[in-house]
Amino acid sequence: MIYDFEEVERVAGQIRAPLKPQVGIITGSGLSGLAREVEEPLVIPYEEIPDFPPATVEGHPGEMFLGYLAGKAVVVMQGRAHFYEGYSLEQITLPVRVMRALGADTLIVTNAAGGLNESFKAGDLMLITDHISLVGMAGHSPLFGPNDGRLGPRFVDMSGAYDKELRKIALEVGHELGLELRQGVYVMVGGPTFETPAEIRFLRLMGADAVGMSTVPEVVVARHGGMRVLGISHISNMAVLTGSRPKGIPSHGDPEGWEGMGHPIKKEEGLHEEVLEAGEKALPKLLALIKGVLGRI
Repeated sequence: MIYDFEEVERVAGQIRAPLKPQVGIITGSGLSGLAREVEEPLVIPYEEIPDFPPATVEGHPGEMFLGYLAGKAVVVMQGRAHFYEGYSLEQITLPVRVMRALGADTLIVTNAAGGLNESFKAGDLMLITDHISLVGMAGHSPLFGPNDGRLGPRFVDMSGAYDKELRKIALEVGHELGLELRQGVYVMVGGPTFETPAEIRFLRLMGADAVGMSTVPEVVVARHGGMRVLGISHISNMAVLTGSRPKGIPSHGDPEGWEGMGHPIKKEEGLHEEVLEAGEKALPKLLALIKGVLGRI
């Protein structure tokens, strides 16, 4: 379904918000505890909001919180729906449209991501400087179809999708908190399968520092609606190939040769649970960072 201005306003009108939010926040896997910090919250399950896609993945409770965080009026999406769950990109980005209709002009979007940059380590926070949309390049965009000019322009400039001033503020806050913040490029893959060793090598060659299965469509729609964006990835695990290739194994050689090197690519079994656990551990520093940023917006 393609949502025009009237349909977005209809959905937003069903949310009897006690305030006009200034900032919208989307929490990623294992990071939903951030919503529990909202003061004086009005909590609305996604199922009670017309057309909102229910979140079906563990670690995404699927509730909207409207209230105050660090003195700012916010709307927090506790979890998100994903493209791989079978929803259209228009459906999974409807919450961003609704946050904008409620009044938010800034989006802080978070996610759990696999680290591709060998200088990173699990537990790092990465400010997103840019993204690569493999899903978009493959022909899927939340902006496909007729464009309603009241929601945004037909063609969207994505050259400055992640706001430099917001990143500067985040770096200043991180420095004051003693947090070592990374910066890098996030690449979105479709999922739900985790990446093969060959795919990891390919993504690294593309210049990506972290990989995940969300965020990019939300950012595209936020920019379409004129919102400023701050993106933060929690590096929940590392997915890199280390060491040099053994002699006799060509670039297209037997993947078992890489297995024999003991590279730290984790098996899929239990990996999502590890992501959730890592997110809980990272939550205090992410919350401190976001509160610090909100205090300066």
